[in-house]
Amino acid sequence: MTATNDIRRSFLDYFASDAHEIVPSAPLVPQNDPTLMFVNAGMVPFKDVFTGRETRGYSRATSAQKCVRAGGKHNDLENVGFTARHHTFFEMLGNFSFGDYFKAQAIEHAWTLITKEWGIPAERLTATVFHTDDEAFDLWRKISGLPEERIIRIAGSDNFWSMGDTGPCGPCSELFYDHGDHIPGGPPGSPDEDGDRFVEIWNLVFMQYDQKAGGTRIDLPSPSIDTGMGLERISAVLQGTHDNFDIDLFRALIDHAADLVKTPRDGEFKQSLRVIADHVRSSGFLISDGVLPANEGRGYVLRRILRRAIRHAHLAGADKAVLYKIVPTLVSEMGAAYPELVRAQSLIEATLEQEEQRFRQTLDRGLRLLDEATSGLGTGDTLPGDTAFKLYDTYGFPYDLTVDALRPRGIGVNREGFEAGMAEQKARARAAWAGSGSAAEDTLWFDIAEREGATEFTGYTIHDSDGKVVAIVKDGAEVESASAGDEVEIVANQTPFYGESGGQTGDSGTIEGEGLKIEVSSTSKPLGRLHVHRAKIVEGSIAVGDTARFHVDAERRTRIRANHSATHLLHAALRRALGDHVTQKGSLVTEDRLRFDFSHPSALTAEEIAEVEADVNAQIRGNEEVVTRLMTHEDAIAAGAMALFGEKYGDEVRVLSMGRHSDADYSVELCGGTHVRALGDIGLFKIVSEGAVASGVRRVEALTGEDARRYLSQQEDRLKSVASALKTSPADVPERIVSLVEERKRLEKELAEAKKKLALGGGGSGAAAEDIGGVQFQGQVLEGFEPKALREAANDAVQQIGSGIIAFATSFEGKASVIVGVSEDLQDSYDAAALVRQGVEAVGGKGGGGRGGFAQGGGPDGDKVSSAIDAIRSSIAEATAQAA
Repeated sequence: MTATNDIRRSFLDYFASDAHEIVPSAPLVPQNDPTLMFVNAGMVPFKDVFTGRETRGYSRATSAQKCVRAGGKHNDLENVGFTARHHTFFEMLGNFSFGDYFKAQAIEHAWTLITKEWGIPAERLTATVFHTDDEAFDLWRKISGLPEERIIRIAGSDNFWSMGDTGPCGPCSELFYDHGDHIPGGPPGSPDEDGDRFVEIWNLVFMQYDQKAGGTRIDLPSPSIDTGMGLERISAVLQGTHDNFDIDLFRALIDHAADLVKTPRDGEFKQSLRVIADHVRSSGFLISDGVLPANEGRGYVLRRILRRAIRHAHLAGADKAVLYKIVPTLVSEMGAAYPELVRAQSLIEATLEQEEQRFRQTLDRGLRLLDEATSGLGTGDTLPGDTAFKLYDTYGFPYDLTVDALRPRGIGVNREGFEAGMAEQKARARAAWAGSGSAAEDTLWFDIAEREGATEFTGYTIHDSDGKVVAIVKDGAEVESASAGDEVEIVANQTPFYGESGGQTGDSGTIEGEGLKIEVSSTSKPLGRLHVHRAKIVEGSIAVGDTARFHVDAERRTRIRANHSATHLLHAALRRALGDHVTQKGSLVTEDRLRFDFSHPSALTAEEIAEVEADVNAQIRGNEEVVTRLMTHEDAIAAGAMALFGEKYGDEVRVLSMGRHSDADYSVELCGGTHVRALGDIGLFKIVSEGAVASGVRRVEALTGEDARRYLSQQEDRLKSVASALKTSPADVPERIVSLVEERKRLEKELAEAKKKLALGGGGSGAAAEDIGGVQFQGQVLEGFEPKALREAANDAVQQIGSGIIAFATSFEGKASVIVGVSEDLQDSYDAAALVRQGVEAVGGKGGGGRGGFAQGGGPDGDKVSSAIDAIRSSIAEATAQAA
């Protein structure tokens, strides 16, 4: 049992046998402490349990927790590769008691596991206790039998742990392993304790006090235990080495790196190979937990790690990208314990390769410029800060790489001068913004962004995380605090809330804390850098500097994600069905629907809509995982990615690949939105409408998931209702409707014929023609006639009258219609259009026209159709009188 994987398993199994819950490692991005860049200790995921803020269904736990120390207060980056035990990523084994057992059992467990289960000789072990902790001293002496000189009392903060200025705290007890007198160094507490001979392998924290403001401490009602054992350190002990980089895990990674750069593992570039192995491991775990290279926040820490690894690969002789080729070895060594590595392997490899290819150009140029700038400097000299800033600002060469590159030559870098250059750059940016004429509100957000930096979005993988409030805006101005009833806009240093952009609506949810509840109605993203929560304080108060828990409405977010991913599939399906001329012209993604506008000259046929639906649903059933890559905008477009309408792109973009078709990606698009993990999460896709938006632009609206199922269910219910009314089965409804339509057409035709015959006297009640000055005139109001039937009736009437004038009027749905027909022999003397205008005026209308002796018009007054006939009669009478 000496392999690293076996040691981890053995530790967890030992405590599981004593009723400890095995708790999987939490992600590296902390969800419960916004002050931490990354989880840096095994107890971080349990912090809220220790403080009483959270309760769990167990009082004992054990874990192997992923940790990173490469940014913020805990930054080991520059030491990695040059010492035996510094790492950017490490695993912390731990056992925890939440008010269950205390010192005696914790020490008993530690001694039993180390000496009896793992067989480490007691004579190689030394314990330390806090100098006033007599209880721990006596327990070690009783349980272990160690002589008093090997139970060392240590004063100061090294052996007293606290969570912060206030809160749970307590003394520590550490267990050290003696690697032997052939290794330089002395025991803990001695002048040469920093050597490698005595190595701390386990730290037991006895959490027994609650520290109050002002420094007073009271006993905790339920003392707890928090322990931490570095897996790499204990593996080195059990594998017979004092150097963590000689354990099996690192040997595999270093050997692979050595083969790739063609240099011996213990040769001239030994340190560079160690850097590469460590940094590939930490980068792989960070990427698998959702962190991607960026220019700010956690993404920048990852970028620094990668760039340092790239530089050392360059030093070791690599003339092309090699880091990504080590990833399969990392997955082989650690994937069984951490399956997220297996799931993200392709993303890790693609990200490392892309980052290395891009930075190698910057590296070559920067190193040349650095050599020129330091040609006159020697050991003990310092590079001016403004030179380091110019390398960074003009040529993209990071400050930490400047420091790393000059360290072997004994040349320092003026940090203060570098920071001064950064401050001047910000001042210039602020002045340029102030002179740009931007709206006052935008200037407010600009000031906050410049002061606090960009909001870090944590919501690609989680729905809840803590955030530190950095700004509160009320009525357009910053305020220090707000209380119940206030409507405010809140900015935090990090948030899982997505800010509206690229067509995707912003998240809603709550912000909560002790005695605090805030309802977030929407989230916006001004400047593309800040996430602004528009909210109303329901209970309590909040102030700048407070930490609170940010809860995204997870159910709403899930529906938004499904609709957004479906939009990408829809875009691809439309291009496949209609042609490559289809491009996005706009989109809207909300929780209850998606809307997609695209270029196309004509309406989609029913067959085309069905084809698009079937294509999208086939991809959903395929349930391929959605793959995210970070690329330059140019590289993404060159690789075939589609840019989405309305999205703003920076130097780097997220590229989403979805589905498969003919061994190629079905959809590849640039997008910063949130998406499903796998396409099956969309559930179902249904187009509900298609229509025109503008010339050459069509719009499709669609539903997914439960909304699509509910829509189809409602449609089915309607079909069943129709079938019931028609007294037939749902399957026979179309045939039955066709039959009814044909029957209605036949009846309408027969009815129209009957009405026409009746109107023309065929039924014995038609109006007789009257003589007006020698002109035969038939004027009649036709009851129940539709306006469209008047022409045919008028035509038949003129033929029957032979020589004369007819005028028919009808009222339909409250409006009047009037028609006049003049036989051919009278058309030179009587104008049908002029006559119909007289009738139209009588019913409140204007105009009227026609041709071939017929004219028709209408008006709003359906009750006055008789007046229309009278007006036409009078007009004929006047005309005949004048002719006489």
